[in-house]
Amino acid sequence: MPIDPALRSWIDIKPADDFPLQNLPFGIISTPDTGPRVAVAIGGYALDLYACAQLGYFDALADDLPTLGAALPRVFRRRSLNALLKLGRPVWLAVRERCAELLRYDNPALRDSELGVRACLLRRSEVELLRPVKPTNYTDFYSSLEHATNAGSLFRPGNPLLPNWRHLPVAYHGRASSVVASGTPVRRPQGQYLPAGATAPTFGPTQMLDFELEMAFVVGQGTALGSTVPLGQAESYIFGLLLFNDWSARDIQSWEYQPLGPFLGKSFASSVSGWVVTLDALEPFRVPGPAQEPAPLPYLQASGAHHFDITLEVLLQPAEAPEPTLLCRTNTQHLYWSMAQQLTHHASNGCPLAVGDLCASGTISGAAPDALGCLLELTRRGQQPLTLPDGSSRAWLADGDTVIMRGYAAREGLRIGLGEVRGTVLPAAE
Repeated sequence: MPIDPALRSWIDIKPADDFPLQNLPFGIISTPDTGPRVAVAIGGYALDLYACAQLGYFDALADDLPTLGAALPRVFRRRSLNALLKLGRPVWLAVRERCAELLRYDNPALRDSELGVRACLLRRSEVELLRPVKPTNYTDFYSSLEHATNAGSLFRPGNPLLPNWRHLPVAYHGRASSVVASGTPVRRPQGQYLPAGATAPTFGPTQMLDFELEMAFVVGQGTALGSTVPLGQAESYIFGLLLFNDWSARDIQSWEYQPLGPFLGKSFASSVSGWVVTLDALEPFRVPGPAQEPAPLPYLQASGAHHFDITLEVLLQPAEAPEPTLLCRTNTQHLYWSMAQQLTHHASNGCPLAVGDLCASGTISGAAPDALGCLLELTRRGQQPLTLPDGSSRAWLADGDTVIMRGYAAREGLRIGLGEVRGTVLPAAE
């Protein structure tokens, strides 16, 4: 669907709203009366696609798309978007375009139907937003040059980047079972770590709890075991983007990660935002990525604009604070490795991709001191604590802290938002 910045909806949408008619991200909503439903966000509302299907608003699509017709209306009454994604890219595009038609200012089909408006439009403030996809797998990349350099310099001064970093998108396989919806509290994990000055480890609650500001893409098309994905086709396998907080226990992580990489310091929780923004909605915000030196091997060589100009923010709100404090502001265009390169490399050995899988970018940092996407960088591994407006300080997250991440792309009067992902730290289990 072409993006027309002048396109208007019959729903009143403020200029700073994340979800204009040009966005229409997909998510899963629920109320005590309806249970889970597939929806798209529009302004302050969620359009219930199950209700729309029941009232016949997708019947015309069903004639042209037999796979959709056979699945209506039940494909929209699910706890995840997976079933819809499995119907294929032509179905995603057609459903989103039909939603845009129904919500356009000059289309009376839904606008003038009292029954339709009452059944299909729900205030977002009155629905629960669930985890949008059920991932079979979750992979976390390490795609920001600034983050890799900053983090590496804390542990390997003078040699921050390992020899492979500029040649491939480094990653580890995460734990899909601990991916949770925005708003889900995160309990401080316990684990084994080596206290400063000690010669033997101890077991207990992490003392170095951190957030990681990331972007994740949702795999919308699966692959068979042994098959690969050429770089030029990689984006057709991506359904959309969401915000991702890869919570990290730095002391547990630093003790356990050698020689096989992250384990319990990462697998206790990862939070995702509730609305998946499609690549089509972000088309006006494409930008070229940074120069890659040395040039990647041929299967990873790309030309054109495969990055996106998306502003990202992290805010911290302690338990007693009336307002959150902005900790950092950065941008996804800083990523060294694009999503297309990440996906192509992921599948290059024949590893099968599954619909609904999540691939996260790794912490996204910029060059400025206030563009660092985790406390590890912001506080120099706890050695330079941040001072908050109430006079308190933070080297690492405290119990009761709420971390809020937001993202949006804005240009020439058009704003496409990703909403937010938030989580509050609970004390460790007794």
